[in-house]
Amino acid sequence: MNTFPLTHDQLVELTKKYPTPFYIYDEKGIRDNMKYFKGAFSIFPKFREYFAVKALPNPYILKILESEDCGADCSSLPELILSEKSSITGHRIMFTSNDTPAHEFQTAEKLGAIINLDDITHIPFLKDALGGKMPDTICFRYNPGPLKEGGNAIIGKPEEAKYGLTREQMIEGYKICKAEGVKHFGLHTMVASNELNPDFFVDTAKIVFELVLEVQKEAGVNIEFVDLGGGVGIPYRPGQKKVDLDYVAKNIRKLYDEMIVPAGLDPMEICFECGRPITGPYGWLVTKAIHQKHIYREYIGCDASMADLMRPGMYGAYHEVQVSGKENLPKDHVYDVTGSLCENCDKFAVQRELPKIDDGDLLIIHDAGAHGRSMGFNYNGKLRAGELLLRTDGSVMQIRRPETIDDYFATLDFSGLDGFKA
Repeated sequence: MNTFPLTHDQLVELTKKYPTPFYIYDEKGIRDNMKYFKGAFSIFPKFREYFAVKALPNPYILKILESEDCGADCSSLPELILSEKSSITGHRIMFTSNDTPAHEFQTAEKLGAIINLDDITHIPFLKDALGGKMPDTICFRYNPGPLKEGGNAIIGKPEEAKYGLTREQMIEGYKICKAEGVKHFGLHTMVASNELNPDFFVDTAKIVFELVLEVQKEAGVNIEFVDLGGGVGIPYRPGQKKVDLDYVAKNIRKLYDEMIVPAGLDPMEICFECGRPITGPYGWLVTKAIHQKHIYREYIGCDASMADLMRPGMYGAYHEVQVSGKENLPKDHVYDVTGSLCENCDKFAVQRELPKIDDGDLLIIHDAGAHGRSMGFNYNGKLRAGELLLRTDGSVMQIRRPETIDDYFATLDFSGLDGFKA
């Protein structure tokens, strides 16, 4: 895990201004991570990373990534708006959604985004939504089904996933769009989430490149860019290794030279849409221990809950827990670290060996910079934590305030309640 960027004394001082719980992100770490990602794939003639906005939908983070020449992978109208407000527009947006309403397609087209269709039936739907004319550029999402072994609890097996077109539908889709006057084409797939095996991504590229050549032969369409999706994992658990992106890039480049160049498709742009490996390791959820419970197990109750970070409760996901100021003490206690939600799965750690925790101790939950705050919810009337940004100059700014009771009630109309007869 990455070292938390603040000392214990700095963190204690910060909580005086920003009470727990809160998320904090490290700008320098995110920038350096983005540079590493781009550097690994600089061996291709053209490369683009589209940051998965769903991982961390905050305009300040998007603005940082925009300044590093990163695009945005969007899947909803609010994500499109966030990208626009962060100065990411045009083909720097990849709009990959499913079961999409017409007005969201219209906004994507207005922004000049690349529209990535999830089903062959979406071709006439999109055409109708755009007033009878297809965009100049279209991409299709490919579901390789049983051709791609693997999958996990997060995204499922490809053949069981609701996403994408079959191989036969892909070829037919390109034929239809070509006849409709579409001039530029891309090909996309997304078949994994939080995968740590680098060869998995090389294998995915091979499957995609094979389809690129099939499309060229059978549909008469030259693919100009391929989006290999996201799914690059991070080492949440001790002993796990970070994905070697240099290895991934070099081996995909080898396939590119063997398959794409001889087909006359060079330069074909290589794209990814990762979120987790960009921001995940550089975000932390900070919470305070406020209760202890001594029954059949030892419990530490926190002022954060699963409503702030649902990954452990939803997936059984592992996140390192650091007791601030006690890093050098022996881990001679075993705790379940819990929140206050009325669900027994509301646990950040289960039977975890940690130093003795006292009421008031600050707990730092690591690797929470992706799919953390963004997956929060309001069950039990819980109010989601705010977000802070540690700038490169060492200053800290609030980039999202915590939710309030007024926020929670904002969509309710109490005006007619007194006269309402149940």
